[in-house]
Amino acid sequence: MHLDSLLLLLLACASMLRTGSALAANASAAVVDPLYPGTAVARMLASRERVKSLTPEDLRADWDSTTRLKILWAAGLKDLRSARPGQGYTGHAFNDWNHVDATTMLEKVSGETNADGKVVGISRNNNLGPGIKIAVDNSMGEGGSWSTCQLGCNQDPPQDVAHVQFRSRIAFKLVWAPPDFTQFVLVDDDGDLLNWGIGQGSGLPSLQERMRNFKAVEGSKYAKEAYKRSTGSGAASQEL
Repeated sequence: MHLDSLLLLLLACASMLRTGSALAANASAAVVDPLYPGTAVARMLASRERVKSLTPEDLRADWDSTTRLKILWAAGLKDLRSARPGQGYTGHAFNDWNHVDATTMLEKVSGETNADGKVVGISRNNNLGPGIKIAVDNSMGEGGSWSTCQLGCNQDPPQDVAHVQFRSRIAFKLVWAPPDFTQFVLVDDDGDLLNWGIGQGSGLPSLQERMRNFKAVEGSKYAKEAYKRSTGSGAASQEL
């Protein structure tokens, strides 16, 4: 576990001890990430627990009817395919090369728009706030969720929408693994494995999209678990 993640867990645990187990959820919600203060910490941790709870049957089923819906649930998002883009539409979420970051941000930063242009390649009017309010699954805790663009995540530190526009860590990221890009990994903000699956069935993103997805993270911390799956080094230890 990386130092930043360990610090967050220690802060959350300290808050729980001070307030008692009955108030644990409220205590962890009050934890502030010192590096990314826009992070909804309790929501992020809850999202990761949802990812870990997904079974092989969840993550190796038909992509369109089961697997992607389970990933949306883990991200704290509703499946809204009939909504208009910008008004809660989530049909693109985890369904192309780019919108694969499950970002859990505090409500107070959900209206940030990249007006300063710091996220290169993203519109200066990237107003996701209205859609976040409509699509969010409130049962996962305080804050919002969105499947933000990963463009720029291969830099150190990441220069993507989550980390720059929202000043938030990601709860998890979906990365397709080479060489055939049929397996995928779900990794946390440090690039550590939370779960993995096999993409199959209807509605699967095209091979070109899956290849481009990996290309966007290649060489970064987010690619390491995908590399392990491609070489088989993670198969024995991570088999579900």
